[in-house]
Amino acid sequence: MKTERVPQIVLGAGAGLVLAGAAALFAFGGSGDAPAPAPGAAARAQAAARAGAQASLPELAALIGDREKWLRAHPGDDASWAELGGAYVERGARGGDTASYVRAEQALKRSLAVLPAGEGNVDAQLGMGALANARGDFAAARKWGEAVRAGAPRRWQAYPVLIDAYSGLGDHVSAGRAAERLRALRAGAPSLSRASLVYRDKGWREDASALAHDAVALAATPAEKAACLARLGDLAWERGEPAEALAAYEPALRLVPGHAPSLAGRARARAALGREEEALRDYAAALERLPLPQYALDAGELYESLDLDGDARTHYELARVRATRAAAHGVNGALVLARYEADHGDPDAAVQRLRAEWARGHRSVHVADALGWALYRAGEPEEALPYARRATEQGLRSALFAYHRGQIERALGEYGPARRHIAEALRVNPHFSPLLAPKARRALTTLGEPR
Repeated sequence: MKTERVPQIVLGAGAGLVLAGAAALFAFGGSGDAPAPAPGAAARAQAAARAGAQASLPELAALIGDREKWLRAHPGDDASWAELGGAYVERGARGGDTASYVRAEQALKRSLAVLPAGEGNVDAQLGMGALANARGDFAAARKWGEAVRAGAPRRWQAYPVLIDAYSGLGDHVSAGRAAERLRALRAGAPSLSRASLVYRDKGWREDASALAHDAVALAATPAEKAACLARLGDLAWERGEPAEALAAYEPALRLVPGHAPSLAGRARARAALGREEEALRDYAAALERLPLPQYALDAGELYESLDLDGDARTHYELARVRATRAAAHGVNGALVLARYEADHGDPDAAVQRLRAEWARGHRSVHVADALGWALYRAGEPEEALPYARRATEQGLRSALFAYHRGQIERALGEYGPARRHIAEALRVNPHFSPLLAPKARRALTTLGEPR
């Protein structure tokens, strides 16, 4: 039986529910059987990975090419197959190339065929867990992550996989425990950035921001620092501070020009500050770099808020097409498709999609909020309210969630709670949506002052 390897390569998969993630979400080892890449971009990618950092996309591409060349001559090298699979997951997540997930699955399965999981192939198991998270299959990711934790509890690379999986399933207690275990085993930017999200989900906004600042300070490469800055900007945006968010996105874009999460974040912040033309250019650039359906949906709503209905329809269709195309590569796009259908298409179709997600065990606050809103839009506010309550009472302070709950309560004649939650949405982030924030202000005017 082959023994567990010493950790070697780290390749992040900033996927799942969080788009602007930090680096180094999972890692691979190396038995020493495969030679290190020749000096150059591939070697730099591997060196960054050994330090738990994120390589640049060109360096990642060089590493993929190097491993592919090696494996053509040495197809029995399980470590290189696992490394290649992880690199494909990383490229798929950071470049929006969902076809890379298919290649990742093939490479990881080849690794497991050469060295099965039961014989010590921890690396391929970690890769399969990260791949499952990237595709939105959180139950499968939990299975892979828990298998690694059971067999190798000190392999810190299992815990980012578990954090994403537990969060996607709505098990925030387990996600918190995994985050604390990660911090105990591995200090540095990746663990701090992951922990900041867990704290954010608990409603600990100041703690989340402090950890995100620490992650920026500890980031080891420009790519990793840009990812951590984007996380910091997102936290500022969620607090309703667009100028502070810009102060994080701008240096991220200086470090990595064209960094898509920072471009999309800057677009939201610029729109909030009344700089709509610049915001639209940023969305276009983000979509060119990383063609995520969510970016297309956000851009469409900004166009609609400006009464540019033709452009809005174009971007809504783009969101639908890209989510459908990604589904052909095993990516679960139910959440973004349901959000599109609930507000711009067929709410009954959104309810059907989200009920299926709920039945699969995907019970995060994001799914709860989306299902509640879809039911409301489909004319079922009474059934919607328990889901809206679940979304708003788990800790995460979301202006969108509060607005959705308030409108559902308003439809049920619960005017006091409706007034309170709609006002809360505008306190949390007065610019939370170019379409819905103005509706929230009008709703408060209609509801009037409390008696």
